[in-house]
Amino acid sequence: MKRLSVTVDPELIEEAMSVGGAKTKRDVIETALREFVRNRARAKLREMAGAGLVAWTEEELARWRESGER
Repeated sequence: MKRLSVTVDPELIEEAMSVGGAKTKRDVIETALREFVRNRARAKLREMAGAGLVAWTEEELARWRESGER
């Protein structure tokens, strides 16, 4: 892991720790970064919806998701 030094609003960190149940500042920052990356990835997928990259119906996609074949 890379060491990093940043200045962050202490009230924001405390609120995030409280809301998220994190025990350490590191935990809350890592959780926030993971959620940020996941949300951006989802947004990209939403933008690609209907682009014709996958020719499955909604039902076929739902079956694939339920099957766990990934």
